[in-house]
Amino acid sequence: MICPCNTLISYELCCGQVHKSIFNAKTAEELMRSRYTAFVYNLMDYLKSSHSNKTVKYFNFKETSNWTKSVSWIKLEIIETINGSEFDNEGYVEFKAFFKENGMIDCIHGKSRFLKQNNHWVYLDEIN
Repeated sequence: MICPCNTLISYELCCGQVHKSIFNAKTAEELMRSRYTAFVYNLMDYLKSSHSNKTVKYFNFKETSNWTKSVSWIKLEIIETINGSEFDNEGYVEFKAFFKENGMIDCIHGKSRFLKQNNHWVYLDEIN
């Protein structure tokens, strides 16, 4: 099965590794890709574990789960990654996540901020 975040790699060799252990995300972009795939597969427990301790309390898991089940995910495009290597402590990933909802194609275009917490990457927030 091809990974939803990348049409060239299998799920098991890509996000499947990160879903097994968040410590397998060596870069902010790898965590971003694993989070997109978690939305596709409605893996709410993983999304919770990939949130920063500062922001997890604001994430509405039930509402998000219901929404992710109601849309058809199409693809993820990474526009730009700033920092976020395995040697950094903070990184930014600009992306476009395409989905179909109510027969219409739509896109989430965002720039996410990630940081290292307890020696692994976590999602912090969206920035402008």
